Amino acid sequence: MILITVKFPIREDRLEQWRELSRDYVEAVTAEPGNVFFEFSESVDEPRTFVCIEGFRDDAAGKEHMAQPHVERFMSAMPDIVSAQPQIIYVDAEEVDGFVPMGEIQPR
Repeated sequence: MILITVKFPIREDRLEQWRELSRDYVEAVTAEPGNVFFEFSESVDEPRTFVCIEGFRDDAAGKEHMAQPHVERFMSAMPDIVSAQPQIIYVDAEEVDGFVPMGEIQPR
């Protein structure tokens, strides 16, 4: 599995544009056959910073993702929306298939 985390700092005057673009992007990416999960969350500590977590079945699925037209649309729009260069962590984790239950916390 390919695991990717990206932090996107967003310009205050572009938040609505970001919300619309990211909503459409999540819908398109999660429809890809090699996608395992994909979502954005807003940072608690960093104002107007959104964290993307994404997982793809394997390297081939990640490459197929990058060739999609919705990726080009997203990437071409983002320079006008971000307030600084996004930061990324990319991990090729062959032994991981997706989320598993967390042992330390269970509902009461």
